[in-house]
Amino acid sequence: MNILAIEPYYGGSHRAFPDGWINESRHAWTSLTLPAHHWKWRMRHAAITFADQVAGTSQTNFDAIFCSDMLNLAAFRGLAPQRIAQLPVVVYFHENQLTYPDEYRSQRDYHYAFDNFQTLLAADQAWFNSAYHRTEFFEQCRAFLKKFPDYTLEDSLDRSYVNTIVAPPGLPEISIGKRQQNLQCPHIVWAARWEKDKNPEGFFQALYQLKEVGFPFRLSVVGESFRDSPTIFNEARSVLANHIQQWGFLPSHDDYLRLLGSSDIFVSTAKHEFFGISAAEAILAGNVPVLPNRLAYHELVDNSAELLYDGTTTGLVEHLRKLQVDREFQEAAQFQQSQIAHKLAGLRWSQLASAYDDRFASMSDSTST
Repeated sequence: MNILAIEPYYGGSHRAFPDGWINESRHAWTSLTLPAHHWKWRMRHAAITFADQVAGTSQTNFDAIFCSDMLNLAAFRGLAPQRIAQLPVVVYFHENQLTYPDEYRSQRDYHYAFDNFQTLLAADQAWFNSAYHRTEFFEQCRAFLKKFPDYTLEDSLDRSYVNTIVAPPGLPEISIGKRQQNLQCPHIVWAARWEKDKNPEGFFQALYQLKEVGFPFRLSVVGESFRDSPTIFNEARSVLANHIQQWGFLPSHDDYLRLLGSSDIFVSTAKHEFFGISAAEAILAGNVPVLPNRLAYHELVDNSAELLYDGTTTGLVEHLRKLQVDREFQEAAQFQQSQIAHKLAGLRWSQLASAYDDRFASMSDSTST
């Protein structure tokens, strides 16, 4: 097959997913991308920009299209040449514009949420990165549509569900190797975006408490930072200076994977997460994950009690202390980490790409008959 990949926001998971798949795919791919800046503007103009681009190309032998939720697919199919607009399309929902926590935005712009809804309806298949994400999207989309005065379109939403599947993102080639974690003086990694929805305040407040009681630890705080990152990062860098091993984004993913190969515990405090790629990579690399019991995390680690805490700062402190002092709990957590790592190994792109290739081929066959 010849697949046209369209990505309006080519960065982060929106870049890692197509790149990882294309590298292992048996299909031929042509990619159209835009830089990962100004996400609101990308969602506004990308349909027009890409429709103009495909109209200007002489290539006509595409069999299908793969795009992400950042594209208004309905607008694109309306504007693109017929030879492109009639192709079967899979849209991948990395995230959505309905469920970002309200307290972290001054005002939600529901135009983008409606764009996501239209994209869902315009797709031949919609792939969600977790069951949690799909369930939350449909629940919140229904609540959103009910706000309208009439013609609330809920029947359209219901009909679209049959065209959705759960398709977890692929992972890099991280070899599972047995290694002993140092849980007496652990190297702790926090690898989220430096934004409020990842709850850095909860993470650093927990470490402040551990520092006060003399809990020994080494610390790496990575993940992408921004000009308006929360001020607690500057404060924490000073307060925890004696514990810091790595501070700041590692632009090379290989460098990041090497860091994970030397760390012991991966911590998340996120309040907004649809899969948890960083956590999955850390588990594969041999880290014991300490994850809040919310969002998609319970799905990622099969509800393993030793790998989930109650989501509070107090709960995080207690969980980390228990990993240090309770030998039975340590061993149970390490066993669960090993079991989950072997499950996640099936999500490496070398294993997953062929299954997604087959899904595309079967979709193309069914739409052509």
